[in-house]
Amino acid sequence: MRLEKCWFCSSTVYPGHGIQFVRNDAKVFRFCRSKCHKNFKMKRNPRKVKWTKAYRCLHGKDMTQDSTFEFERKRNRPERYDRNVTEQTLKAIPLITKIRHERQKKHITNRQKQGKTKERERDAKELEQDIQMLPKKDVMLSTQKTKVVVKVSQQQTEENLMEE
Repeated sequence: MRLEKCWFCSSTVYPGHGIQFVRNDAKVFRFCRSKCHKNFKMKRNPRKVKWTKAYRCLHGKDMTQDSTFEFERKRNRPERYDRNVTEQTLKAIPLITKIRHERQKKHITNRQKQGKTKERERDAKELEQDIQMLPKKDVMLSTQKTKVVVKVSQQQTEENLMEE
């Protein structure tokens, strides 16, 4: 069973699904649904349409460079069947998917850090502007700073003076 990729949105096209368009120069375009086919006919650029894989990769929304993507690439060279290699490959697939999911989670959390810091700054600024709206008790608690008392013995100061 051969799974193709949609030319417009890069999602998988299963056998018997989607639309196939063949241009006069014999170039074949496969589309997963009519939405992609219509956008192609309207000559839209997939890198500028926000819901496509090309847009997400271009704008840093998805992972683009990762060694786990090497296993998904289409290979046109026929390979000789070897039972041991096939068995090892089938055992490695769950491990590879687990690694890919962990890396994607890490990528997403790293992307969200910037938004969280901006949100905190925005909240702090709003609090400074609208501090008078809070009840007096809360304002007193938030504005009070704790003082730390550090005891310095006379011997330590004399030793410091002698060293200088």
